[in-house]
Amino acid sequence: MIGLPNQSIQNIKESLNKVITLNPEHISVYSLILEEGTKLYQKYENKEIELPDEELERNMYWYVKNTLENNGYNHYEISNFSKKGYESKHNMNCWKQKEYIGFGLNAHSYVDGARYSNTEVLEEYIKGSNKIIHEKQTMEDMKKEYMLLGLRKIEGISIQKFEEKFVENPIFLFRNELNKLVEQDLLEVDGDIIRLTNKGLDLANIVWQEFV
Repeated sequence: MIGLPNQSIQNIKESLNKVITLNPEHISVYSLILEEGTKLYQKYENKEIELPDEELERNMYWYVKNTLENNGYNHYEISNFSKKGYESKHNMNCWKQKEYIGFGLNAHSYVDGARYSNTEVLEEYIKGSNKIIHEKQTMEDMKKEYMLLGLRKIEGISIQKFEEKFVENPIFLFRNELNKLVEQDLLEVDGDIIRLTNKGLDLANIVWQEFV
């Protein structure tokens, strides 16, 4: 975690050195997000704690990124690093908008553009009660989500694969959004690939909002 109360670059260096020494196959790096209604948020509002400013938090991110890459970790998704061959298969499938089925109490699934979950009550599950639908996407929803999820991956989105899935060219379909983001140096189009720039990595939320 980066961006924690009173955290410094030196803290990050010390923690990272310990993690690298343990030699894990996979490392996730997340910035603290304050949620309204939490005790931490209240303490921040009451000035009981101090968070690193935006510039320091971004310096932390880039220090972690560069250090992990220099130690053999592949930065394959905006918050995830792994040794070769140890990327999270489930997460990669989610970012590629692939379907999955969950079995068991409260298990979640994504099939035919619908996200649903099983009941959390054992008796109802045994009886085979109806699933709880959380979201039913239109085709437009799926296209936008494919862009949003795909732009989480460092490798970006393949224009060809988008066309194979939706029979449309994303460059034309999202021309207004893409032109705007390219002009802002948040995205780049390189041959078949649409990906975040380094600036886009820092301002990814702005990019994703264009496809919400």
